[in-house]
Amino acid sequence: MKKSVLSIMLVLDTLMASAKGLVPAYLRCEYKESPVTDARHPRLSWELSAAENNQVQTAYQILVASSVENLTETNADLWNSGKTAGRSTAQIEYAGKPLTSRKVCYWIVRSWDKNGIAGQWSRPSQWEMGLLDKSEWKGQWIGLDLDRLGKGKVYHLPPAPYLRKEVTIRNGLKKARLYVTALGLYEFSVNGKRTGDAFLTPGWTDYDKRVYYQTYDVTADLKAGNNALASQLSYGWYAGYLGYSLLVKNPVVRGFYGKVPLLKAQLEVEYADGKTETFVTDQTWKASQGALLESDLLNGETYDARLEQAGWNVAGFDDSRWKNPQVFPDKTERKMQVYPGPPVKITQMLKVVSRKDRGNGTYIFDMGQNYAGIVRLRVRGRVGDTIRLRFGEKLHPDGRLMTENLRMARATDTYILKGDPAGEIWEPKFTFHGFQYVEVTGLRNAPTDETLTGLAIGSDTPKVGAFETDNAMVNQLYSNIDWTQRANYVDIPTDCPQRDERIGWTGDAQVYVKSATFNRDVASFFTKWVVDLNDGQYENGAYPLYAPRPNLRKTDTFSPGWMEAGIICPYQIYRSYGDTRMIRDGWADMVRFMNFLDERSKGTYLFKENSFADIDPKGGFGDWLSFGKKTPPDLLASFYYAYCADLMAEMAAATGNAKDQQRFSETGSKVREAIRAHYVDQQGRFKCDDKAYGNGAGYVDGALGFTGHTQTAYANAIYMDIIDPADRVKAGAYLAELLKENDGKLGTGFLGAKPLLPALSATGHSDLAYKLFLSKEFPSWGFEVENGSTTIWERWDSFTKEDGFKYNAAMNSFSHYAFGAVCEWMFGNAAGIVMTKPGFETFDIRPEIAPDGMGNNGINHLKASVRTINGTIASEWNKFDGKLTMKVIVPVNTQARIHVPVSGGAKVLLNGETLSRELFSLADNNKNYKVVEVGSGVHEFIVTH
Repeated sequence: MKKSVLSIMLVLDTLMASAKGLVPAYLRCEYKESPVTDARHPRLSWELSAAENNQVQTAYQILVASSVENLTETNADLWNSGKTAGRSTAQIEYAGKPLTSRKVCYWIVRSWDKNGIAGQWSRPSQWEMGLLDKSEWKGQWIGLDLDRLGKGKVYHLPPAPYLRKEVTIRNGLKKARLYVTALGLYEFSVNGKRTGDAFLTPGWTDYDKRVYYQTYDVTADLKAGNNALASQLSYGWYAGYLGYSLLVKNPVVRGFYGKVPLLKAQLEVEYADGKTETFVTDQTWKASQGALLESDLLNGETYDARLEQAGWNVAGFDDSRWKNPQVFPDKTERKMQVYPGPPVKITQMLKVVSRKDRGNGTYIFDMGQNYAGIVRLRVRGRVGDTIRLRFGEKLHPDGRLMTENLRMARATDTYILKGDPAGEIWEPKFTFHGFQYVEVTGLRNAPTDETLTGLAIGSDTPKVGAFETDNAMVNQLYSNIDWTQRANYVDIPTDCPQRDERIGWTGDAQVYVKSATFNRDVASFFTKWVVDLNDGQYENGAYPLYAPRPNLRKTDTFSPGWMEAGIICPYQIYRSYGDTRMIRDGWADMVRFMNFLDERSKGTYLFKENSFADIDPKGGFGDWLSFGKKTPPDLLASFYYAYCADLMAEMAAATGNAKDQQRFSETGSKVREAIRAHYVDQQGRFKCDDKAYGNGAGYVDGALGFTGHTQTAYANAIYMDIIDPADRVKAGAYLAELLKENDGKLGTGFLGAKPLLPALSATGHSDLAYKLFLSKEFPSWGFEVENGSTTIWERWDSFTKEDGFKYNAAMNSFSHYAFGAVCEWMFGNAAGIVMTKPGFETFDIRPEIAPDGMGNNGINHLKASVRTINGTIASEWNKFDGKLTMKVIVPVNTQARIHVPVSGGAKVLLNGETLSRELFSLADNNKNYKVVEVGSGVHEFIVTH
């Protein structure tokens, strides 16, 4: 009894002691939990929690060992950082013994708090090193050329190759790793079991420069004796159709990198006796074709279950009639690297919401949500029954499936039954679609809601954001924004998931990247895509229109407002996650781009009218899809020139590059001076020489004419700090005046919508920002919601009650995230979460409370949160009966300045106690706010009059 009591007391003492300290959790390496990486100095990060408020880390210690057992201070055989002073809990570079290929590294961390007390050690985590040198790849590129079997007048879609090999495993298996990649897409299996759960592997890159691979632990899938290694291949981005090349009659419409999909794999086996064995792809494998007759990302799949070769992927199958594959040479310069991004996975399953019988054996299923992915088909029928699945985002008023906006993307899946009396289940492997509705034909029996199951597919970026109000329209809008991001972050940031495009447009990516960081952890996603962007950079230094950069159209080169993604995206990843490695790795490319701007301006630090008349379209895409007279693209190009110089100066400072910091600081000043001299009149209004553009021929919407006095011009000028600080109020007044002249409605396109509300808020027009945000009239975000949208549209008028689907014959996407960049204002202004140091080490909470008098269309309660690399920040406000309450959560190891809205003789309570004057900071002289500096914890304010 005494022993039990003593044990309990010891446990309680331990718990109490640990509660006073810092507790590390969510250990990550290169932004991922337990990853495989080929970074020779992987970066480690963790989050901290504490029982008491105002806690910070004063030091940390990391142990890294080759086994969990060695994770002690005396036995850590790879790295013991020792007690290291500092606040950092992210981007800590491994600095131990040199790491070799295949090494599994286990690690733990502990932190010292503000009182110098060491907290408990974390639970162990791990990472694994990939193959660090290309010479370690012994497997060959193998494939089966079936290109001649492609058929059809419009689409050339050959069948998919099947590859297999049987290997013998000795007794005493200890460990097995499979390294696999493809030129094209692959799905791999061991003894009939699929390896991993990722889709569309190994991802899209410039295959001539680099290809990524995946690593799988297949120890549990192997057995002593004969084992079957098998893979299906598809054409994917490597050899399939890409973008709008077929639509625009490009000389090349498919096979941009090659025509035959190829596999490279090696299985490395380690036995208990210390011996190893490696099995690789080579000419001894067997190859054939099977039931997968067609597979293409844009055009869909055709699967004839009658042609299945049962057991082809398990041991003992008779492959004597199969061929030996062809071996293809490698490119010496092509890099083989670990896939750095989040895998593309099934991220959610959706049930059918409703279904309608259209007659003649045709049914339309409503999945209730526009998403990117596929459907799983459950069906029973006779041999040869053919089920055809067509996909669309909307229905025509008469109930027909609307597919006109797909253009040349066939987006059709076909399944031919084998006649299994028990029923058949099928889902495609190598395609995806953007849709809400599915048209099904060929069913012998009436369907049920279980006939189809929706499988949402996207890059598995962890959800970090939440945004909720008492306004149903706003809540739906936030859902629309997040779903659109999910639908378009599929290995790369695409423009749309449905039509014949689905490419990584740089303009969309740069305007939305900050918003993306509020919704999902996109650090590793952009780690991957920024490399694609740098790989696509032109020799002259310009970044491309899209990345990766196949030549989809001869005139596709670069454009102001698009090419700046090469600066803006790395900058945002640095700001959100404190990532300076991306800056260092891409610095030479970014400097080349700035040199390109310098040279193109011919030493004037300005882009005058027609400076980009040599590209197609003239001037680039400008403020794409804006209304009314166009903002001069050269004016916007000049703005971006200054803005990029600012970002470059800040990034140079972050990496200790004083020389470049000075250079780009000076560049920013010179560009601003030149802009004011050329594009600003004596009244502080933006102007342009509209006659220089003639009749506007060759410019996007050039016939509408040009003027510098636009909503987009002032919004960007304020957002980018282009104008003299003394003129900001005046610029805000011009912006407000332009809105009033436009009947209180926005007129901005892709480049103007993002900064519009932030610019209004920054110049004292928060009420106008809210009016635009909450509007349900056309054009507005609320208009889309009122018309049943579940995602963000490409065009403000993608659908109107008057004109219906006005742009079916041209371009009309109902899943396009660019206008979803209003999310930046939602978190940064409405919720007031504003980063002041990279990684949210310090931040402001400065909510803009929605104005009264808007009735049921207003907002009285708002709650938002974002899980940063330092932990979760939450900002909540509620106004009721003349009283304002605020609740703020500040993560451990961070500091916040909370701006409490006050007026007149308002009284403020903090956690139930009167807020004394001494707690107010002098950092903000704005009479509308009282500022309190706080550390970690939950802080609740009540403001009464």
